[in-house]
Amino acid sequence: MRIARLCCLLLLAGSSLAAQAKMVHRPVEWTQDGTRFHSVLVYDDATQAKRPGLVMVPNWYGVNDAAVQKAEAIAGKDYVILLTDMYGADVRPTNNGEAQAAVKPLYGNRALMRRRINVALEQLKAQAASAPLDAAKLAAIGFCFGGSAVLDLARSGADVAAVVSFHGGLATDDPMLAKHIKARVLAMNGADDRGTMPDADKFMDEMRMSPADWQFVVLGHAVHCFTEVGENSPGCRYDAAAAARSYRLMHDWLDHAFAGKP
Repeated sequence: MRIARLCCLLLLAGSSLAAQAKMVHRPVEWTQDGTRFHSVLVYDDATQAKRPGLVMVPNWYGVNDAAVQKAEAIAGKDYVILLTDMYGADVRPTNNGEAQAAVKPLYGNRALMRRRINVALEQLKAQAASAPLDAAKLAAIGFCFGGSAVLDLARSGADVAAVVSFHGGLATDDPMLAKHIKARVLAMNGADDRGTMPDADKFMDEMRMSPADWQFVVLGHAVHCFTEVGENSPGCRYDAAAAARSYRLMHDWLDHAFAGKP
């Protein structure tokens, strides 16, 4: 009888711990070239099982509540995500004008963008000592401006398994950098995205020079921002079907990259 009661108590205790498990939001800060950056590590602490790590660069609004929620949804129990600040802790855009001003220095200096995203990758690696992160399985994902950033991470020759760009900018300052790509590159853009699709042919020519496994997916009828919940303007609109399809493609791409399968 005592053994039975003990088993019941252990089961109840386990259920209680499971109920207390939650998504962790842990600040990760660093200083680069005199600028302090404030990013957020996101993962589910329901299990301590090691899992792949993703550098995630949000849209041009940067690190905010919506970006954290998006990171939570993607992380689930599958990934440890570093939601990455590319601007500096004192830059938090609240409207399109401020966001445009925030991205301008990085689009104007792609070498700076590449340096910043590479430091973010190193910061993610450093979390392996205190988070359930498998540092041997790293990748990067990005949205809109963030898509440009993770493509530049790949172009820098970073040692990551994969990068995935959602409705990201496809242009580069130096197409020859593609020869350095080690990551498996997946870029997904809306067929009717007037901001990014004019660069599609040049992007594919660039990728043809790359030794990497790459795929460029064009989602029919989708415009820019198709994963951005709440966006509903003619040129920047959430598309639930395109978003769901692109996330499935992302998971499949990452699974194969981490497994070392084509």
